[in-house]
Amino acid sequence: KEFSQHYITHDWFKPLNEYPAAFLALPGPRAPKRPCNLTVEEKKQAVRNALRYVPKTHHELLAKEFAEELEQYGHIYAYRFCPPFWMKAPELWGITAKSKTCGAIILMILNNLDPKVAQFPRELVTYGGNGQVFSNWLQFRLCIRYLENMDNESTLALYSGHPHGVFPSSSAAPRLIITNGMMIPNYSTKELYNKFFAMGVTQYGQMTAGSFCYIGPQGIVHGTTITVMNAGRRYLGVESLGGKVFVTSGLGGMSGAQPKAARIAGCIGVIAEINEDALRKRLEQKWLDEYTRDLNKLVEKIKLYRGMKIAVSIGYLGNVVDLWERLAEEEELLVELGSDQTSLHNPYLGGYYPAGMTFDEANVMMTADPQEFERQVKNSLRRQIAAIDKLAARGMYFWDYGNAFLVECQRAGVPMLKEGAKDDKTFRYPSYMQDIMGDIFSMGFGPFRWVVTSGKDVDLKKSDEIAVKVFDELLLSDAPETVKQQYRDNRKWIKEADKHKMVVGTKARILYSDQAGRMALALAFNAAVKTKEIDAPVVISRDHHDVSGTDSPFRETSNITDGSAFTADMAVHNVIGDACRGATWVSIHNGGGVGWGDVMNGGFGMVLDGTESAANKARSMLAWDVSNGVTRRAWAGNANAIEAINRTMANSERLEVTLPVLAEDSIIDGLY
Repeated sequence: KEFSQHYITHDWFKPLNEYPAAFLALPGPRAPKRPCNLTVEEKKQAVRNALRYVPKTHHELLAKEFAEELEQYGHIYAYRFCPPFWMKAPELWGITAKSKTCGAIILMILNNLDPKVAQFPRELVTYGGNGQVFSNWLQFRLCIRYLENMDNESTLALYSGHPHGVFPSSSAAPRLIITNGMMIPNYSTKELYNKFFAMGVTQYGQMTAGSFCYIGPQGIVHGTTITVMNAGRRYLGVESLGGKVFVTSGLGGMSGAQPKAARIAGCIGVIAEINEDALRKRLEQKWLDEYTRDLNKLVEKIKLYRGMKIAVSIGYLGNVVDLWERLAEEEELLVELGSDQTSLHNPYLGGYYPAGMTFDEANVMMTADPQEFERQVKNSLRRQIAAIDKLAARGMYFWDYGNAFLVECQRAGVPMLKEGAKDDKTFRYPSYMQDIMGDIFSMGFGPFRWVVTSGKDVDLKKSDEIAVKVFDELLLSDAPETVKQQYRDNRKWIKEADKHKMVVGTKARILYSDQAGRMALALAFNAAVKTKEIDAPVVISRDHHDVSGTDSPFRETSNITDGSAFTADMAVHNVIGDACRGATWVSIHNGGGVGWGDVMNGGFGMVLDGTESAANKARSMLAWDVSNGVTRRAWAGNANAIEAINRTMANSERLEVTLPVLAEDSIIDGLY
């Protein structure tokens, strides 16, 4: 472990690193070629930009190398500086950083690039097809070096992967501030993104990829499980999903959670995946039970397991369009619940693969003939939604999983708006946020996660025990029954977490909690670190997909109906507020989930080292991190949010928020 870190941080120009040809040639998933529609002058500038990290003595050699990369891959990754080994997060004490707080950030970065976690680790992509940790390997090495040598009165600034520098600050300030994809609004288009990423001046950080807080697909297993269970309650009127079939797509970085979630929810999960490497990764991890390439055999399996009411996950190695069309042909309705988790935030660059061509053929066409590829994608989307429409007409319930599926169907020319829609985001099928998760967010519940930096199973199990105890105490409070139901669901989840074997990468957990729960969990973890019940600091974080972290009119804020769903004040305020209140690091991103230019999202990381200072920071920051979003949702008129923030104010002496006075429809309707 010490050798690995030394290899990353030593002076890699004296002598110049050997090109890691053998490592780059190893089998494993690789990112598709990125579009590079640059002029000659812009290509020259892209090479100049990359050379800024390099001493002049190596410019002549590396200029040619970088220019070749730009032509071959559509981007300069600086592969020469890719460490020639697979990375993995060691325990915190194995990281030789001057500050153990900065060492914890290094641990999180390395975990994001672990091949068990990352989608395309050699291209620094964690998930979503283009969720970059850094833009190139020189940035990675420089960032690790800065973090290794920083003290606790300095702050590292990262501009879309670029280590801007280490600046004097204070122990109360964040150690790291991250921005990804911040653009002048008129230039935040997908076409210009391709240009600026090729030039190396911005990157798409997705959500927790570019903020170093991704914990593998476990991070979405819980949310997907809750979504599927509540879909059964809402749409089918059942508590048990035994014998019910849930059809969806995607076994990649985030969508790979779906087979595990289907099993935990108790249904039959059928998941299409075009990328054989992605499917086999989930099979080897035992997150996927079985798979087939044959649609007829797949239909036979569905019928068999429906009759037996067995909870099972079945992968279909093929195109999701073919799967939906085959199911629509059956006389018997074989599917009760449907969704989609293709990466349609990035439809023309590997996020969606059109029917009628192989995975490899599509990867070539998307850059060799982008206009034809776009035409094929739109045609496949039209076919997919047509098959879904047929099944929905017969009784299947379909929802958008916040991946821009319905938006892209609309952009492909399919009329998707609901009849009588009062805005351009109310579609014929609901978003899972509108129908299922929106009220949960409005109550203040969202994805809270933690990492035990010791890397020890015993410490992770101890954190599980602490979490169960916290929920036991919360259930004795005077919270409303709707809130206590969430406490019970999450207590059950964490009680059973170890048996589901969800850890991929470093030792981490996730659950849904509100402000009271998050604060209680953080303080209990910090106390356990202080007393050595847990052997090393605990890093707490959350998904950006949360109560306050994301402004996204087609997902996280899709159930906000006062006209403000297209504004981004909440997400921007949230990251500023977290930075002011003690976060160890903060990030704010353009894009993530539904795509570049369609969402603003932010997150944080906090190191709990057992000190009173850490406890005070957790109290202050977590109160803001949740109440900010609940207050915004209350102002929009959500009844659950109004109840939650009133209850919070009753328990917080200095908290006073502006609440809405809601007008009666009868007064307004008579005006126009």
